[in-house]
Amino acid sequence: MMKEEFLQIINANRGLIFKVCNLYCYEQEDKKDLFQEILLQMWKSYSGFRGDSALSTWVYRVAINTAVTYIKKNRRTVRQSDEIIHLDIPDLLDSEDEEEKTSMLHDAINQLDAIEKSIILLYLEDKSYHEISEITGFSKTNVGVKLNRIKTKLSNIIK
Repeated sequence: MMKEEFLQIINANRGLIFKVCNLYCYEQEDKKDLFQEILLQMWKSYSGFRGDSALSTWVYRVAINTAVTYIKKNRRTVRQSDEIIHLDIPDLLDSEDEEEKTSMLHDAINQLDAIEKSIILLYLEDKSYHEISEITGFSKTNVGVKLNRIKTKLSNIIK
């Protein structure tokens, strides 16, 4: 792969990679380290990208898998992105204050495990079950089941 082509892929998907880093890391240094690790894994695995899915789907998959491995390997605590501000769970949050709702949701998401955070991140990015399935490797049915369980878990945490 040509250096310019790889740089174009990075630039086109920089925001997506940053979101994954923000979701999984507290400290700025950890975010930078994870970002570099994601780029390294993208470089190593790009030759295996067959084009069966969208390039952004492949980037998500590499980024999330790298983040989950990074967290397990480094035993770092994880956090949610400040960009995640709402979740479509009716009557989940009783507060009228948007900032308070956001804070409550962030606290709840922070209590999820790494895989659950990956799935909810993709859901909040308005990815379809099919796209989430391609990225995570779970079947569409399993994605639906997991999302329902995550929503229930978040609801219970918030209550």
